[in-house]
Amino acid sequence: MRDAADAIEFWFDFGSGYAYFAHLEVARIERETARPVLWRPFMLGTAFKVTGAQGLSQTPMKGEYARRDWQRLATAKGVPFDRPGKPVIALAPSRIFYGLEECDAATARRFAERCFAHGYGHAADIATDEVLVRCLEEAGAPSDAITFARDPRLKDLLKARSEEAIARGVFGSPFFIWRDEPFWGADRIDMLIAWIKAHDAAERPDDGGTQP
Repeated sequence: MRDAADAIEFWFDFGSGYAYFAHLEVARIERETARPVLWRPFMLGTAFKVTGAQGLSQTPMKGEYARRDWQRLATAKGVPFDRPGKPVIALAPSRIFYGLEECDAATARRFAERCFAHGYGHAADIATDEVLVRCLEEAGAPSDAITFARDPRLKDLLKARSEEAIARGVFGSPFFIWRDEPFWGADRIDMLIAWIKAHDAAERPDDGGTQP
């Protein structure tokens, strides 16, 4: 595994159905590229203010298509998919993530995985304390980390991360960046992997065609 300096950035909003499917591929991305993935939750609404877009579930025609597409993806991947009937408000889980990450990135990642599992596998509302405490406990984090959701400093940190996302050119979720090369959407994961492998092959020293 390469060091963190060559990490793949994974920008996502917990309220994004396609981010749920993308997060299921993170282990494969790391395995096939030999690079760590840096999880970066942000508030997609910040990007929408710049682009003028809105969430898929709230967009006529696109919302109905997305709901069908999510079910197709779930069937194809053999995973559950049952999201809440209302839009997911991702402020609390995102703040908690960054509070956990300051102590241990692996715990923060497990927490994010549990949020996705409950939010999209069981239609649980990951904006509620009850569900978030369950996610914390399953991730091996202390339940009192729920206080991170209301921490003013972490509120500011999440705002800064969302602004950083905009500065990095992130306008959707999920969004991957590697060495400033952007890949938008869960359907670009194979392209991301292929791109990195091609760069690795190009950077590999030529043996000059010598025979062993």
